[in-house]
Amino acid sequence: MYEFLICAIAGIGAGVATGFAGLSAAVYISPILVTFLDVPVYEAIGISLASDVLASGVSSLTYYRHGNIDLKHCIPLLSSVLGFAIIGSIAGYFFSVSDTGNTILSYWSVVMSLFLGIQFLVRRTDKERGGGSANGTDVKRKILAVLFGIYTGFVCGFQGTGGGMMMLFILTLVMGYELKTAVGTSVFIMTFTALIGSASHFCINGSPDLFRLAVCVLFTLAAAQISAVAANRITEKSSNRIIGALLTVSAVIMLWVKLAS
Repeated sequence: MYEFLICAIAGIGAGVATGFAGLSAAVYISPILVTFLDVPVYEAIGISLASDVLASGVSSLTYYRHGNIDLKHCIPLLSSVLGFAIIGSIAGYFFSVSDTGNTILSYWSVVMSLFLGIQFLVRRTDKERGGGSANGTDVKRKILAVLFGIYTGFVCGFQGTGGGMMMLFILTLVMGYELKTAVGTSVFIMTFTALIGSASHFCINGSPDLFRLAVCVLFTLAAAQISAVAANRITEKSSNRIIGALLTVSAVIMLWVKLAS
């Protein structure tokens, strides 16, 4: 029962993060499984990525129905992320026990989460800015998408976390997307990234605990669907504040845990 509750709580938190902010399920699932169930880090990352597949897929359908996915400009980003997610998974296996690089990437994800959270709390909507915010030409945006996609894919495959967070950063601050379109495009890309990443982890490390995997997948899926529907029905300003608070509080908690350990 204890194991079921821990996995359910992890899945719910991950689902809210995925549906509302387009973040990776590993932001919540990995640290919870490792901390409370002593699951090996590499296995926990694999379970987290597997939980992301259905949750991100269903959420992206909801965003697509509301016209909040930019399929035209996300292909270069998707391609680079997928390719380097495989490379990151292989690298993560060799550094999964204890490695300075893994620690640096872990702290970087938390700092980025805190930065994004504060940015969304103070961010003005497109209406307040007087219109759309797409940055640069199509060529420039595609080049930036590929470069950032390489980094994002590697980080996502390496440690499971940070993929959705970095894509949100790229799509909003670099490519200038409105928040809902950025989140929708992010969860669409994360569907494929999580599929490739989880498959790579399981091929390298073997099958995970199926009970933990099933509970995490089901609760992440349910929470993500509810969150995605809610996110598409509220205003951009409310989305900014909710996602900003979610990212900021999560980052502060994770940073406190890291510094206390």
